[in-house]
Amino acid sequence: MKNSYFLPENPFLVLLMPLLAGIFLGVVFPFDGLLIALKIIIYANVLVFFLLNLTYQKWKIYRKPWLGSVIIHVFLFCCGILFAEQNKEINQNNHFSKQKADALLLIIKQEPRQNGDLLRFNARVAHTVFRGKISAASGSLLVTLKLNPNQKTQLSYGDELLVSNQYKPVDAPFNPAEFNYKMWLQHQNIYFQTYLNPNQYQFIAADKGNPVIANSLKIRKLMVDKFQHYLHNQNAIAVASTLILGYRADLSQDVLQAYSKTGTMHVLSVSGMHVALVYLIIELLLRFLTHKRSTVLLKAFISIALIWFYALLSGFSPAVCRAAVMISFVICGKTYNRHISMLNILLVSAFMLLLYNPNFITDVGFQLSYLAVFGLILLQPVIKNSLNIKQKYLRKLWSLLSVSLTAQIITFPLSVFYFHQFPVYFLLSNLFIVLPSMLIMYIGITFLAFSHVPIIAKPLAFLLEKTIIGMNSGLFWIENIRFGSWDKLWISTAEYLLLYAIIACVFCWTVYRKNLLLKLNAVFIILFLAGFSYKRFRSANQQEIVILNLRKNFGLICKNGNEAFVITDLQTSDKSFRYSVQPFLDSCRAENIHLLKPGQDFSNAVFSRQKSLLQFKNKLIFIVDRQFEQQHFLQKIKADVVLITGNPKISLNQITRNLIFDLLVVDATNPDYRVKKLTEEAFLDGRKIFILKRNNCLRINSN
Repeated sequence: MKNSYFLPENPFLVLLMPLLAGIFLGVVFPFDGLLIALKIIIYANVLVFFLLNLTYQKWKIYRKPWLGSVIIHVFLFCCGILFAEQNKEINQNNHFSKQKADALLLIIKQEPRQNGDLLRFNARVAHTVFRGKISAASGSLLVTLKLNPNQKTQLSYGDELLVSNQYKPVDAPFNPAEFNYKMWLQHQNIYFQTYLNPNQYQFIAADKGNPVIANSLKIRKLMVDKFQHYLHNQNAIAVASTLILGYRADLSQDVLQAYSKTGTMHVLSVSGMHVALVYLIIELLLRFLTHKRSTVLLKAFISIALIWFYALLSGFSPAVCRAAVMISFVICGKTYNRHISMLNILLVSAFMLLLYNPNFITDVGFQLSYLAVFGLILLQPVIKNSLNIKQKYLRKLWSLLSVSLTAQIITFPLSVFYFHQFPVYFLLSNLFIVLPSMLIMYIGITFLAFSHVPIIAKPLAFLLEKTIIGMNSGLFWIENIRFGSWDKLWISTAEYLLLYAIIACVFCWTVYRKNLLLKLNAVFIILFLAGFSYKRFRSANQQEIVILNLRKNFGLICKNGNEAFVITDLQTSDKSFRYSVQPFLDSCRAENIHLLKPGQDFSNAVFSRQKSLLQFKNKLIFIVDRQFEQQHFLQKIKADVVLITGNPKISLNQITRNLIFDLLVVDATNPDYRVKKLTEEAFLDGRKIFILKRNNCLRINSN
């Protein structure tokens, strides 16, 4: 086991670390003002390295072996920062946001996805148009087109459009625990978005994209059409298209939830497993090319070409690229009868992909894929050998279970950090899907190969559909088993790192058996439990009012420990509730939730809502809505906060005649002109005002 960590066998383990550190810093922090300094350091390192090689004997450099290592590490570290910074399109001089423009010429660079009457896609800005002059430009833009009712889109990858210049920056998250969509888009080099009506764009030309990608997308669409023609169950069509081809547009929320809660989401993301199954099919079909040296080379060339064609067909996700690079190296090693270090191949593939796109380091799929394979290479043999099972079939079953167990252990902190849940019955669900997923891949690929022959395609389609329905039914059943998943698992970055430190210590102890590792592990466990317990204690004793920014909707949360009173006009099934309200409730582990409509009265020991008055602990809020003008006040009411919502047609003077308050809050449901008018009146009257529109939510402590 210890030989696996021998550095001469895995040199990229040393080379990847400084590059990763540099890329991480370059992605997280801005270095645009230090580019010249970075280049000077890089050139200086190269120069010193060559000088040391020329004077190796004269200056007895061999007595200082660490010197070369330091130079290489500094060189790779600075290169990582430089690559990450230069990869940011926003830093380019001709970025469209730095140019004056009346219109933009866009080229669609991904398949447009339609959801109802909205069409979304990422586009590359090729040119800007200002006063009739066309200038070259760069940068990416997220485009949302409003379609006419019942209109089907005719746009596709590579189409060129002329659109009006009315983009705006992507908003940061306004509410606590909300998904940071702005950061997610920035890691894809998208900093701006635009919303367009049908009359605000014009089709200019087609086929302006990469012809290889365009043709692969057309082939994939034809294959998806074959599934839609021969299969009848919509969920079966969606799963087949996703599992085999990486086409995820039609997956229903129920299906996604079933796979997510059972820990089998990886099946629906074309990844290393799918590429490996395709490779096994290629190996089987090309077995006849193993007799001569020339045919062995031909087999290797065809195999690698087909592997990369499948990667292209499935969308070139980071996980697929990782698998394609690794399998390509394995094929080359087998062709030339060379020893293969899987760990070194894994590291080489990561090195190459990060050089190609440093932003891959922020991609969750990239992180999960590499962590899972890293764990399978290093940790799985340890877990597998921990039980000495002599019975043949039980030993094979344990070997299979150890793979799933390893993948879950190594990805557990990352999954909880990003997805906030853990599937309890992951061993059962992953063991269950092994055979069906393999059958679906093999039957599906065979079906696509013979889809033009109805007499063969029909029985294959029937078998494929029934297999998918059976697999889905099994996962739905596992999902509904009591205590099937732990949810509301929110951990901080520090807790996430401590979990990996604990896993690393346990693994190293099983290899080296050093008592120091046990002591270090005990320290990490104590730190993790102390931080986690403090967070739970703080949350259980926290009392606060949160006035949410829900744009077109009203939202207010009064939190009393693990109890929460939620006043909103949203339904729990609404997208805005799931993305802007529920994450906060989950993150603070609110268990006793009272969901109230804006006009609903409610009262208990800590919370009272009577018409427009809301009292929580020692705070009193008066809600001013469109019913305010019909209310009659016998005397002035004193409140801590006045909240204006629903665009009531009133002035600040009308409010101050009837209410005494410390803070005026105007939520995002009010239009811009109303917000501006109230802001001006509050300024003239010398009153404190908080505007929620395009601003973070307001949190008021009630302790």
